[in-house]
Amino acid sequence: MTSHQVYLGLGSNLGDKVWNLREAIRLIGERVGTVTRQSSFIETEPWGFESPNSFMNAVVLCQTEKTPREVLSITQQIERDMGRQTKSVSAGYADRPIDIDILLYDDLSIDEPDLKIPHPLMHQRDFVMNPLRELTNL
Repeated sequence: MTSHQVYLGLGSNLGDKVWNLREAIRLIGERVGTVTRQSSFIETEPWGFESPNSFMNAVVLCQTEKTPREVLSITQQIERDMGRQTKSVSAGYADRPIDIDILLYDDLSIDEPDLKIPHPLMHQRDFVMNPLRELTNL
């Protein structure tokens, strides 16, 4: 099996945000693959919607043998297991206990309706790019 590098963006703005990020990282390590690097946790304001709840964000680098589609399925299941009720659709963002986005997967470029790699909005989001820069030379 070939090992792949996948960068995942994490965000939480409900409940114990630090615990939510740590739990998501633990579950990613169990289900996706070995988490080899982790950025600092940063507190940010909501992006794309109004909320009184700030976010805690981070980026992790994971070594995985899973395909991009498998990583998407697993991360969405982790979100559901951690209490996320609905996935944001067409900029309908809302408060959530955890959000996990695939940012980069090796040097793949995928453009499918439900899977876009690299993440199409990551360059507009400092809460993604700043932690990602901690782990890469982007």
